[in-house]
Amino acid sequence: MSAIHMIEDDLSPEEARIQELEREVYKLRRINKALMDRVERSMDFQGNAFSLFQTAIVLETKVKERTQQLEETLRELEVSNAALGAAKEAAEKAQLRLQEAIEAVNEGFALFDRDDRLVMCNRTYLKLWPSIAEYIKPGLSFGEIAGLAASSKSVLQARSAPERWVAERLSFHASASGSHVHPLSDGRWIQINERRTAEGGTVGIYTDITDVKEHDARERAQVLAEKSALLQATLDNIPQGVSVYDRDLRLVAWNGPFVRLLELPEDVVHAGATYHDFLRHNASLGAQGFPAEVVDLSDGAGSLTVEQAWHNGRVLELRRNPMPGGGFVTTYTDMTERKRIEQALRDGEQRIRLITDTIPALIAYVDAGETYRFVNRRYRDLFGRDDIVGLTMRELLGKKAYDWREPHIRTVMSGKETEFELGWPGQGGGKRYGHATYVPHFGPDGIVIGFFSLIQDVTERRRAAEALKEANEGLERRVADRTAALTEVNTQLHQEIRERLAMEEALRVAKTTAEQANLSKTKFLAAASHDLLQPLNAARLFVSALTDADLPPEPKTLIEKTDSALLSVEDLLEALLDISKLDAGAVSAQPDDFPISALLGALAAEYAPVAKERGLDLRFVSSGVVVRSDMRLLRRILQNFISNALRYTRSGRVLVGCRRMAGQLRLEVVDTGPGIPEDKLTEIFEEFRRLETDRHIRDRGMGLGLAIVQRVARMLNHPVEVTSTLGRGSTFSVTVPLGGTATAKCRPLAKPAVPYSPLTGARVLVIDNEAAILDGMSALLRGWGCEVTVAMSGEEAVARLRDLGGRPEVVVADYHLEEGALGVMEIQRVRQACGHKVPGIVITANRTADVHDEVQAHGLPLLTKPVKPAQLRALITQLLS
Repeated sequence: MSAIHMIEDDLSPEEARIQELEREVYKLRRINKALMDRVERSMDFQGNAFSLFQTAIVLETKVKERTQQLEETLRELEVSNAALGAAKEAAEKAQLRLQEAIEAVNEGFALFDRDDRLVMCNRTYLKLWPSIAEYIKPGLSFGEIAGLAASSKSVLQARSAPERWVAERLSFHASASGSHVHPLSDGRWIQINERRTAEGGTVGIYTDITDVKEHDARERAQVLAEKSALLQATLDNIPQGVSVYDRDLRLVAWNGPFVRLLELPEDVVHAGATYHDFLRHNASLGAQGFPAEVVDLSDGAGSLTVEQAWHNGRVLELRRNPMPGGGFVTTYTDMTERKRIEQALRDGEQRIRLITDTIPALIAYVDAGETYRFVNRRYRDLFGRDDIVGLTMRELLGKKAYDWREPHIRTVMSGKETEFELGWPGQGGGKRYGHATYVPHFGPDGIVIGFFSLIQDVTERRRAAEALKEANEGLERRVADRTAALTEVNTQLHQEIRERLAMEEALRVAKTTAEQANLSKTKFLAAASHDLLQPLNAARLFVSALTDADLPPEPKTLIEKTDSALLSVEDLLEALLDISKLDAGAVSAQPDDFPISALLGALAAEYAPVAKERGLDLRFVSSGVVVRSDMRLLRRILQNFISNALRYTRSGRVLVGCRRMAGQLRLEVVDTGPGIPEDKLTEIFEEFRRLETDRHIRDRGMGLGLAIVQRVARMLNHPVEVTSTLGRGSTFSVTVPLGGTATAKCRPLAKPAVPYSPLTGARVLVIDNEAAILDGMSALLRGWGCEVTVAMSGEEAVARLRDLGGRPEVVVADYHLEEGALGVMEIQRVRQACGHKVPGIVITANRTADVHDEVQAHGLPLLTKPVKPAQLRALITQLLS
């Protein structure tokens, strides 16, 4: 019965109805047969005719009823058979249409029953498995079909592990939910969607998505190409050289700077080139190639940073970093310019140290932590040790000396400048004295970050003051003795008394003059500070004043030597400052078009007196052309050429001329001096380089003039050349480009001073905010016979005009005064007070072109510090005339 019920479960409603009718007919037949057997048994046992008759009648009646029922049943059976035939025909038509519809579907179709056996499939499904299509028949289980596909390697994923793929496929089929994609061995891709039917079977739709996959692959390739192009563009636009090597040490990416910085050939830089190709190329370059540390590229090599001088002169910083999947990335940064700047800074520091080591003062810099950061040579010599930098003041000075300086340290760290006197043991058991100045150093935010210490040795000054005091006391004693002696014989020697009184008055005047000179010198030395030009300027003024005084020959010779030494320090300091400014880029060229005749004319007037004094014939051959250059800097070049020619030429002449070339003008200075050896023509442009053959020349200079010429010419891009013949002379030249029409009026150059003009009785007003400068200028001008009035501001100058006994004939003013006042404006104030345009002179330590232009815009001549007394005297004489 279980088998029958299983079959019935698979029948249609019509077929089930027919079977039910057939069972009912079967039951009726059995009932009819049972009745017939019963009647026959009754006849056999009873034998009664009437009973038989009755039985026959009853049997006939029942037979007729049963026959009618059977006929009705047969008719119903015929109707049912007809309906069943129609249903079968409709089912066959429906199945045919379903089959046609399934075949018309583009996707592969497969239907499996509840036992996972194939019921039906279309040809598209069979085409998906060309190698096993002939084996796929209805009734074949899903597992068998999957095994055939795996064994035939129709699926790409089943090649390496067919059993695992079959297991995964059966798992997906059992779940019958969602979709999954499989690549086929022939390059196609199929997407499988499976669903359960109501009877428990499975329907599978197999879609060929090869075109979709190829489209996606093309899009991914395009996106990848765009990303690669973007990455390459990014690499090409960064300044560092970049190279990327994969785990097999093959070059996969690089940029242009990588090739340019390392100057690599094409056989080293291309897709697929190995790192060993790079190393072989590097080995061919010799010792200046890549550092040996980079050769170690074994697994686990970490990051690396190293600097290396390359064979082409560059200094490269290499950084290597490993990649997670193997390989590494290297970057190359060009540090050549940075190294050059560092070297320039070191050279600048060396020059500054050279300057500070030559200054006769103790210089140091201390930071906010009271730690020494810089000391000059004299400071180290004082303590007799070279390891001062890095020590604290307490460690170097000791507790007692530090405690004595501590109040001054607190003052300067609060932002105020402080000065004080100090002493220290000298050689031989003596004691030396110094004047110390602490100057605060402010940071960008206005906070004190350290201070400068300047200590000047004033031992000799104090000794001179003590000696002068003793001399004055002795003089006073001698005068008193002489006065007493003269008093005793007054009645007898009246004439001698008059002579004594005259001598006493002379001595009193000498004493007053000496005291005044000593007071001026004391004020000057007390005002020394970190600004070296101010005390140097004052020193020149004092020495010039003493030079004009009526002194014995021996002191006068010492004063002349002092003036010569100060002049040497001045020239050295100016030259060193000029070189430092040029090296630091603080001087900038301002080219302009101007006639060369204006510059040569000024130089001819300036050096004519010098040549005449030395007995030399100085000639200038000018030109009417217009050149393009910076007149101020070009003048400096020619000044050095002419000065050297006049200095080293003992007899003969010096010629300054012009030679026109293609688009250029060559300025030449030709002398008849001793000449220069050929192997020394390049050395003379080095700092402090002087030829040994010139030792007989007294004024040989400091050996910095041509070094300045070389730097200025390099900044102006003007070629400088020198030719020389021993015993016949030298030629120095500079070539400048020709210009157009002069577009601006050339700035007037200072005319040469007219020496030896009388200044006696000239009324001069001096304005300066430095007391030492005022004292020195006053002493100098009075030594020339001038009537001098000094003031520290324009307001004070106007108030003191009456001291002159009339309006001043010349006003000499410093450019920078107190509280932001300017000398040009204070001269204007004096002119307004006098009601007359009084001639004026401006003096400044600022050598910039802006200050020069401003002063000249007011129609005033300009002198730079340290002032040369002869130049000042000539200029005052010129203004008075």
